[in-house]
Amino acid sequence: MRADVRQVADGAYLVHGSNTNWVILTEGDAVTLVDTGYPGDRQLVLDSLAQVGSSPEAVTAVLITHAHNDHLGSAEHLRAAHGIPVYLHEAEVPHARREFLQQVSVGAVLKNAWRPGVLPWMVHALRSGGTEQHPVTAPEPFPGTGRLDLPGGPIPVHTPGHTDGHCVFHLPEAGLVISGDTLVTGHPTSRIRGPQLLPDMFHHERDRTVASLAVLETLDADVLLPGHGPAHDGPVRDAARRAREQAV
Repeated sequence: MRADVRQVADGAYLVHGSNTNWVILTEGDAVTLVDTGYPGDRQLVLDSLAQVGSSPEAVTAVLITHAHNDHLGSAEHLRAAHGIPVYLHEAEVPHARREFLQQVSVGAVLKNAWRPGVLPWMVHALRSGGTEQHPVTAPEPFPGTGRLDLPGGPIPVHTPGHTDGHCVFHLPEAGLVISGDTLVTGHPTSRIRGPQLLPDMFHHERDRTVASLAVLETLDADVLLPGHGPAHDGPVRDAARRAREQAV
């Protein structure tokens, strides 16, 4: 099985894993990897790097939008096997170490099993390692504030709610926002297409997630790269506003 790699701008690639996306940013021979899919997506992560002519040895850093199992999956493997630093918002660092867990429980999923798409999604998540714990042994807070000195020059923007330390990444020159799970464009448990919030059960604090959409409305970008669903072309501020209006 090959990863679905789509170039969205010069040096920027959105990768569709089994049910979660990650992003590869290239600059010369160096790479920034944003998120890493489920634990079971490891070979897809490696394949996606190979498809853009790269390898783990070229990865300068792994950036994590938030420390849910379907985004954190291979972060510790890449750190331990290749010495790649793993960076998150300071509020998300203890979450990545699994000092606590802000993630939907199996019980909450079962209570929602009557909803369309939930049971097939749950089965897939279990098969992909969605309930496994792969804590990052030595996660690090972002080095400094503002633009990171990494390939792609991403700017972390704190958008709490889905988790306490959730961040999106703004690439103003490329006109991109990597939105993680603050704003998505689809999910197996959703019947909606286009910019939207994930279903309520997935958010640690839904009200804060809704409030964080106002932060996205301030970002100047024309392409949204979500944690779930296809890329969305069009002003990110409009996409965030649309999702916020639907959520009220």
